[in-house]
Amino acid sequence: MLTPDDISAAHARIAGHIRRTPTVALGPETFGLGIPLSMKLEFLQVTGTFKARGAFNTLLGSPLPAAGVCAASGGNHGIAVAYAATKLGIAARIFVPEISSPAKIARIRETGADLVVGGARYADALAACEAYAAASGAHSVHAYDAWPTMAGQGTVGLEWEEDAGGLDTVLVAVGGGGLISGIARWFDGRVKVVGVEPEGSRALQAALAAGGPVDVEVDSIAADSLGARNVLARVHEVAARHVDSVVLVPDEAIREAQRRLWLNLRAAAEPGGAAALAALIAGAYRPAPGERVGVLACGANVDLASLASLV
Repeated sequence: MLTPDDISAAHARIAGHIRRTPTVALGPETFGLGIPLSMKLEFLQVTGTFKARGAFNTLLGSPLPAAGVCAASGGNHGIAVAYAATKLGIAARIFVPEISSPAKIARIRETGADLVVGGARYADALAACEAYAAASGAHSVHAYDAWPTMAGQGTVGLEWEEDAGGLDTVLVAVGGGGLISGIARWFDGRVKVVGVEPEGSRALQAALAAGGPVDVEVDSIAADSLGARNVLARVHEVAARHVDSVVLVPDEAIREAQRRLWLNLRAAAEPGGAAALAALIAGAYRPAPGERVGVLACGANVDLASLASLV
């Protein structure tokens, strides 16, 4: 089981390899929402997302086989594992599905890691990755269903609390659930943690409603980063205890959040990275009067042509 001590240890372990991303206080006028926000700018992380935290914690946390590592990913986890492996001198092979964005595929290639593109969805890439791990002996680094991954992602919450104490609620985008599980375990009830999923990709909400992980259909503009079909057992175990609730947002609100992040902060956010803000834009989460709200902006690996079409 994941503990706050695991997250503190992860933060110390990865400190020399990641950025401590800034937290900014934004006035009520910033996004036209009429409320002040604390925004953690995790899109400024190395590799463009929080995923570098879990990747470095996994690769630094235990001895690895001579065959190196492998990972299945919609894109961002693959970028992070490839980047961390290259920096640490470890061989890596990354498997991504055909829905991965060209921008993310290009970033993986830039690291020098081996890249395999195939299958319609993340689950297909995961099956290929697991087959390769069994045949080669490489260590498979799971995108979310692993304690070291969750501990690394939980360091986002540790920094956020240190840099912006006094929050009542934080909004966190959910794909497979490793990020929100780590953050919620860190806050441990001191801060309400609300998950935000696209309406067309609701694996965590479905799992919490069913009392255990279940498969869901995935159809969203954020599918390449928030497109897990099933959150799996470890994520459900943590989220069921520590995540307060999950809200759903339409793709239109995610696009609008991308647009406002660009217009107001000049932040080039990918759809998944803008989803948490979309919860406020769509009214899926309505803060109480005086509630101190934080929003995690967590990913910037966006195709600039698609962003330009929104603004």
